[in-house]
Amino acid sequence: MKNYRQETICVQGGYTPGNGEPRQIPIVQSTTFKYETGEAMGKLFDLEASGYFYTRLQNPTNDYVASKIAALEGGTAAMLTSSGQAANFFAMFNLAGCGDHIVASSSIYGGTFNLISVTMARMGIDVTFVPPTCTDDELNAAFRPNTKLLFGETIANPALTVLDIEQFARAAHAHGVPLIVDNTFATPVNCRPFDWGADIVTHSTTKYMDGHGVAVGGAIVDSGKFDWLAHADKFPGLCTPDESYHGVTYAEKFGKEGAFITKCTAQLMRDFGAIQSPQHAFYLNLGLESLHVRMARHCENGQAVAEFLAAHPRVKSVQYCGLPGDPYYARGQKYLPHGSCGVVSFELKGGREAASRFMNGLRLAAIETHVADARTCCLNPATTTHRQMTDAQLEAAGVPAGLVRMSCGLENAQDLIDDIAQALD
Repeated sequence: MKNYRQETICVQGGYTPGNGEPRQIPIVQSTTFKYETGEAMGKLFDLEASGYFYTRLQNPTNDYVASKIAALEGGTAAMLTSSGQAANFFAMFNLAGCGDHIVASSSIYGGTFNLISVTMARMGIDVTFVPPTCTDDELNAAFRPNTKLLFGETIANPALTVLDIEQFARAAHAHGVPLIVDNTFATPVNCRPFDWGADIVTHSTTKYMDGHGVAVGGAIVDSGKFDWLAHADKFPGLCTPDESYHGVTYAEKFGKEGAFITKCTAQLMRDFGAIQSPQHAFYLNLGLESLHVRMARHCENGQAVAEFLAAHPRVKSVQYCGLPGDPYYARGQKYLPHGSCGVVSFELKGGREAASRFMNGLRLAAIETHVADARTCCLNPATTTHRQMTDAQLEAAGVPAGLVRMSCGLENAQDLIDDIAQALD
């Protein structure tokens, strides 16, 4: 499927039925799998053979869908997780442990900021946050000898800053570590971070990939390009024997193309068990089949709403990289030439109180924690998704207290604008 274009991969990637087999991806709703001999199953536990023995680690339905996402991103291997949070945690914890350090953009989703700055800190993993507008010198100064990765979001949620992927990849590789990029908002339809030097991509598949708000999930994709053995001293988990799997060395046995995902599955999924259910994977695939069609409409509606808000006297500022005056317009044109996403962030004159009154006045758009699905929704991040952050942290993340995040769905654009207009009035 790698030779086909994105639209074809969305529809047919990941699964090719044989003669007389189901046309749609089958839901393998089973926790376990039968084998004729104990020796055959033993080879699976030793990673000597491929197959399935327990759905907590792998399931055929999940693998079909993960394969499609890998093809869309241009990667070599992928896995599904129970949520986007699990995907980001697994991707980072697969490389960094107690006593290690990571560098991350300060402009990221509040839940991920909390994961890194609080929960992973309790595990003994230190972090240095850098602004998305940092210079090369500022970015390089954040690295330490024990730094294991660099993390950022293609389009930050909800600040909508656009990551300079090439700059971050260049810095990561200069310090011998991979760049992990959360590509949730852009999706591979609008940006493929691997094309710009990223090494690992994560997704909250709950958002645009699912597209209908029916299934929570996440995904991790490996580019297969980072040479772990060239930096073996930094990544002992990949480059030294894993005694819990009879001394297998992942980077040697599975190479650049498969080491990262194999370790993440065989070790972290085994121990943490944050698997996506086969039923949710099936729902996710239904969403992926129309992703290329939906993203164009989301971007069209987002652009129309952003332009309306930018011209309204009650609006203090609008953040959307499709607007020529946006600070990230140039980056958007470089990395997202076909559109960014349907999410528009804006600040009303009057701050937090005005934001609350505006949202309460909406009739078509719903106040929800969710974002990036077929129905338009909005929220005030400072009092919801980012409420654990201080005002200083909110400012650093580009999320002022009065910010409203509006996710434009697939409705008629003029109906959305009319709803916003009456709420502003």
